[in-house]
Amino acid sequence: MTCRIDHLVVTAPDLASGVAHVRRALGVTPQTGGEHVRLGTHNCVLRLGDSLYLEVIAPNPQAPAPGRPRWFELDLLTPESPPRLATWVARCNDVRAAAAAAAEPLGDVEPMSRNDLSWLITIPADGKLRLGGIAPALIEWRTQPHPASRMQETGCSLVRVWAFHPDAPRATRLLQSISFEGPLSVTGASGQPHLVAHIQTPGGLRTI
Repeated sequence: MTCRIDHLVVTAPDLASGVAHVRRALGVTPQTGGEHVRLGTHNCVLRLGDSLYLEVIAPNPQAPAPGRPRWFELDLLTPESPPRLATWVARCNDVRAAAAAAAEPLGDVEPMSRNDLSWLITIPADGKLRLGGIAPALIEWRTQPHPASRMQETGCSLVRVWAFHPDAPRATRLLQSISFEGPLSVTGASGQPHLVAHIQTPGGLRTI
């Protein structure tokens, strides 16, 4: 069992502000994704490789309330909340085994879909980010090829993600428990947990 970075998650109170945030940071514009009907959200996406991308996700104002907390703490956002790189998703070949092995509870494994894509993903029942977003959601794709391979080529690629957390050993233990491999490093830091991604773009190396 090995887990790798599947995608980065930028949360925003609305898609327009999230896309504008990515455009300012990286100099490129994410493309339209689709709707997550079960959770009342929608997204835009930006390719970072053949099996890696960045997602901008927000509540869908045209969708009915899901009757449960939305994922990625989207229900906590207000119209004034700034878009941010809030968390990430790790791809596994057996999401149930990875979730069972995880040193932190990452949520129930649930089926999800968007357009013609389907997958299994861990979603905490309360919609909260685990370890302040440093802990990933776990995903197992049920459709092939990987959705990033269908996205527009942007000339962007992920270089490294830095995960800052006041209890770095705890975050490191979690990554070890799911056999994570990839360009993400955990480091200790005071204050709120946060992520910084270094991305190579047509305009040079940038961060978000």
